[in-house]
Amino acid sequence: MNDKETEQKFGELLKVMAQLRGETGCPWDKEQTHASLKPCLLEESYELLEALDNGDPNKLREELGDVLLQVVFHSQIAAEEGRFNIGDVIATLVDKLVRRHPYVFAGEPTPEDTASVLKQRLQIKASEKTAGESQSALGGVPRAMPALARAQSISRRAAHLGFEWPHIDQVWEKVEEELRELKQAVASGEQSRTGEEMGDLFFTLVNIARFLDLEAEDCLARMVDRFTRRFHYIETKLAEANRGFDQSSLEEMDRFWEEAKRIEAREKSTP
Repeated sequence: MNDKETEQKFGELLKVMAQLRGETGCPWDKEQTHASLKPCLLEESYELLEALDNGDPNKLREELGDVLLQVVFHSQIAAEEGRFNIGDVIATLVDKLVRRHPYVFAGEPTPEDTASVLKQRLQIKASEKTAGESQSALGGVPRAMPALARAQSISRRAAHLGFEWPHIDQVWEKVEEELRELKQAVASGEQSRTGEEMGDLFFTLVNIARFLDLEAEDCLARMVDRFTRRFHYIETKLAEANRGFDQSSLEEMDRFWEEAKRIEAREKSTP
């Protein structure tokens, strides 16, 4: 699809959205508000992430469209309320992209590497804050993010600004230190202290993931998927023997677990 066709299709999308919200439109669409659409945006975002993981281009295209619909939907509601429209959204985005890339659009020297680019971008973002907004470089990380993803985002921002361990060996030492402190907290029986030390350990492990160029949220999500598959295998083997969990020993279940791991390993090694 060429640029002219793309522009035409985008215009059609806006007209369809306006008609859905119009007097003779869809009852459900007409009832929606910014607040009521929040769960939809969250669900569509997770479906898009899943499509990215699966690598199916057709599914990815579909899910990108669903997320775009949410942007258009919110913009239409705002336009009806006289606050802004989709053109304002796009203009704000274009201005932001140009402003945050002065080495591309304003003739400034290009940063020497990616780390320098990100450091400069954080500084520019901090300078954009208006009165009443946090001036901290960490202030723009949403509290609503999943905790692991939020921890890694905050850790990454702090590191880009120079608050960083010089080498991963020091982070490993910190992991061992936090693990010792967690064990001490557990032995003390103090629940709140134990929770704090558990959080410290999690955050340090997130820093390990960052040093290894891994996304902690993705690592844990994939591990939960593996656990679920292997647990289903145990359920299947017990069902084949007409037994429940209360009729099986931990040793037997662990044997099925190891079988599931071996099956996964063979499947991975198969071309």
